[in-house]
Amino acid sequence: MAKPSSSLFKRLAKRASIATGRPLTFMIAVGLILAWAVTGPIFHYGDTWQLVINTTTTIITFLMVFLIQNTQNRDTAAVQIKLDELIRSVEGAHNGLLDLEELDDEVLDRVKARYCTLAEAAREELEKGGLDTGRPKVDPEEGSDDGSDEGAEKPTNTRSTKPKRRESDA
Repeated sequence: MAKPSSSLFKRLAKRASIATGRPLTFMIAVGLILAWAVTGPIFHYGDTWQLVINTTTTIITFLMVFLIQNTQNRDTAAVQIKLDELIRSVEGAHNGLLDLEELDDEVLDRVKARYCTLAEAAREELEKGGLDTGRPKVDPEEGSDDGSDEGAEKPTNTRSTKPKRRESDA
């Protein structure tokens, strides 16, 4: 297993994201805003009084954008790796879908159209009283632009209770 990153930014970003997500941090922020509001009459609601809150919130918002993006990027990468492992380890899964997020939009649109066609066929099967638990054969690189489903196998009424593992994974 790879060891965690020791980058100073990553460590600080991770700690900051954990700290800012806590209820206590929210309560502190609410307390600061209330304290600022209470001091309004003391400073006669002047320009400096307003500038303090505007500047503070602008700086915090600016920094939080980068913190949130870093956290989102890290979480998305981890989820993609986990999904790739699930695809890789399930017998019958299409390894062509590994690392799908790296493909260009045109290819993604074709793959999505193919799976939308499969979903539509499964819903039609459900409406007829059938099951949608089959495993129709699909080439993830195929997918017609016209939405037709020629040559595709329709969902079958077989039910798989658990994913089969490949012998090489045993």
